[in-house]
Amino acid sequence: MNFNLELSIVMPCLNEAETIAICITKAKRFLIENKINGEVVIADNGSIDDSIAIAKSHNARVINIKQKGYGSALKAGIDEAKGKYIIMGDADDSYDFTNLMPYLKELRNGHDLVMGNRFKGGLEKGAMPFLHKYLGNPVLSFIGRLFFKVNIGDFHCGLRGFSKAAYNKMNLKTTGMEFASEMVVKSKLINLSITEVPTKLHKDGRTRPPHLNTWRDGWRHLRFLMLYAPNWLFLYPGILLALLGLILSILLVINPIEFENFTLDVHTLLYTSAFLLVGFQFIIFYGLTKIFAVENELLPKSNRYNKLFKFINLEKGLIIGFIILFLGLFLSYKGLSTWKASNFGDLNTNTTLRLIIPAITAIQLGVQTILFSLFFSVLGLKQKN
Repeated sequence: MNFNLELSIVMPCLNEAETIAICITKAKRFLIENKINGEVVIADNGSIDDSIAIAKSHNARVINIKQKGYGSALKAGIDEAKGKYIIMGDADDSYDFTNLMPYLKELRNGHDLVMGNRFKGGLEKGAMPFLHKYLGNPVLSFIGRLFFKVNIGDFHCGLRGFSKAAYNKMNLKTTGMEFASEMVVKSKLINLSITEVPTKLHKDGRTRPPHLNTWRDGWRHLRFLMLYAPNWLFLYPGILLALLGLILSILLVINPIEFENFTLDVHTLLYTSAFLLVGFQFIIFYGLTKIFAVENELLPKSNRYNKLFKFINLEKGLIIGFIILFLGLFLSYKGLSTWKASNFGDLNTNTTLRLIIPAITAIQLGVQTILFSLFFSVLGLKQKN
């Protein structure tokens, strides 16, 4: 891949007339003072103020993007960038574009993605809202590290650098503010080299409110992290619920569980059976979500994913499902025989429900397993082809 320039500095822009000039001036000064062959690209997302005219008057290259969204603007700007390396940053004068050398050095050293860390670099007074500083960013960054095992302290820093080659491998899909999280997550999932550098955040130079909506965009980031980690969203809770339900159900079928002040009996068995069923549904949704995400290129295809289709197939699922279903029907027959032995009269519910509840649970599990196997095989047709 041939590049005309070493570095492209890309700034998303939506009505930034108050600050766009100083950001471009600082970026160009950085390129000149460090003798870097580069460019400044303004990815305009439909500005109705003088942002475009100001950018052009300062000799920046302007890319007009019709599709709204932070991610849409950046993707179009990055696609048009001619540099081997890209450094992206907001055009609100909250980042110092004259201090980009730590990013470029790490890129030259071979790192694919270089993240800024505002908590290590320093936060100017009033630069970050209270909720973002003490709740939003720390919590979302912690969840990102937990879910994806990436050692990044600031998932949402708007100033970051990456190589154009690495960006093309990321295959980013989101169009909104969650674009920032997707870049980190995808980089980790495809084993790109990630590092971070301290970055100071300044109070932005705008008099209007920021485009970022605290609760809406925070939820979009959280939703993205959960959907890209279906093991945490579905699999682990499902396994926990299913095991808890199975173990307690077995114990309650054998005998009531007695404590000093109360006893757990067949009424509790109804709930533990529900735990088992709900847990199994969580596990099913994990499998379906994983397939959907991979086949729609939201998640990269891995060796583990390919093995999933070798381990789980239609025939195995149908066999297991029908075995569980027949077990439920057999237990139902035993319950009916018990009722028949009493001439279809009154029964001891404590005894019969210990038979009927597992029977109904097994029937439901069997049917769900059969249906899941059929649907799973349909989704797998694309993978096999």
